[in-house]
Amino acid sequence: MAHDLFNMRLLSHNMLNGYPNIGEGMAIQTTPDGRRIMWLAHESIIDFTAVDVTDPREPVVIAQQPLPHPEMRSNSLAVVGDTMYLAHQTSRYGLPDSGMVIYDISTPETPKIIGKFDTVGETSRGVHVLWCADGKYAHLSTTMPDAKPRYRRDDQFYVILDVGDPTNPVEAGRWWVPGAMEGDAEPELERHPPDMGYGAHNTNVYPQRPDRAYCCFKDAGAIILDISDMSKIKEVSRVDYHPPMPSPAFTHTALPLFERGLMIVTDESVRQDGEDWPKLVWVMDMSTETNPVILSTLPMPPMEELTSRPGRFGAHNIHENQPADTSFKSETLIFGTYFNAGMRVHDISNPFQPKEVAHFVPELATGSKIDDHYADALEGMNINDVYVDENQLVYTVDRQRGGMYILEMTV
Repeated sequence: MAHDLFNMRLLSHNMLNGYPNIGEGMAIQTTPDGRRIMWLAHESIIDFTAVDVTDPREPVVIAQQPLPHPEMRSNSLAVVGDTMYLAHQTSRYGLPDSGMVIYDISTPETPKIIGKFDTVGETSRGVHVLWCADGKYAHLSTTMPDAKPRYRRDDQFYVILDVGDPTNPVEAGRWWVPGAMEGDAEPELERHPPDMGYGAHNTNVYPQRPDRAYCCFKDAGAIILDISDMSKIKEVSRVDYHPPMPSPAFTHTALPLFERGLMIVTDESVRQDGEDWPKLVWVMDMSTETNPVILSTLPMPPMEELTSRPGRFGAHNIHENQPADTSFKSETLIFGTYFNAGMRVHDISNPFQPKEVAHFVPELATGSKIDDHYADALEGMNINDVYVDENQLVYTVDRQRGGMYILEMTV
């Protein structure tokens, strides 16, 4: 199958030195000498890769570092100025090197560790996703060594770190779905088979509302939190559609569109061959933040078309309007990744009738050094994350075998 391009042009494709397995961490750094560096977090083997994308038609890998050991991944990162915050998550409890690592990347070719937040413990796997937009606080979806979840699948929750001194990050607050931990006054949480748990995924905070965190908790839906007092975080509202749909649940990312009073919420497909269809992207009205309401969903390609292709089929990540100079911000265009359905762009000018305006579905890539690494490898191509820069260049990555693609829209 050749590349499927609709209203998009492919500028370049880079297999990242044969390690093309990118997680959901993408950020662009600008250097004093005018270079643009894309930083990428990996699913396994490699910790991070730095790619010089100053010329988007000729991207060049300038740094690549292996993980500390094989039973872990980085998956997520953030860049503020010349500082990078990198997640570390292990595959099992009790393994070393879980937590968050802070790097000085002022010389991108030779990143230097300047700080660490250690989460190693008998009931901890470390940080899955992180968000840091201001260099003051990092917002983590993580396990912690002192936590005692009632059910193991609820072990991942929201933790805020004060990173004002990057050499000594310290906890400023934490929140989980009430009832998830031993000792909670609330009753045990209702289980939703097949149980994905009530763990946190994305926990995003924007400068327009620094007192709010826009979070997703897999089986609990999208949750807005009041973090004005980080030591006493409070729930503002929750939109929980589990059950009835989808199954298994996996609410993933919440993107607030402040000017329009809207919120975009994604689920993650976690099964192959359309087994967990439909995994959707929801458009919600959050103009009354205490009562967000679902308005519509982004249209998906025909199920028959995409389930015939190998891999997962359904929603995952979106471009999150990162509050950085190198990030495109839009209240009408939603750039999302859909695994075997590629990267797709939707226009939500009419939030009741979103429409697709562009897409890119790559052909099967070759040149990976790690096809034999995965015992449970996903089949086919699985586009995993997307970042859109201030020039509206689109960077999208594959989860296991595709590396990085740079595109531009033609409309």
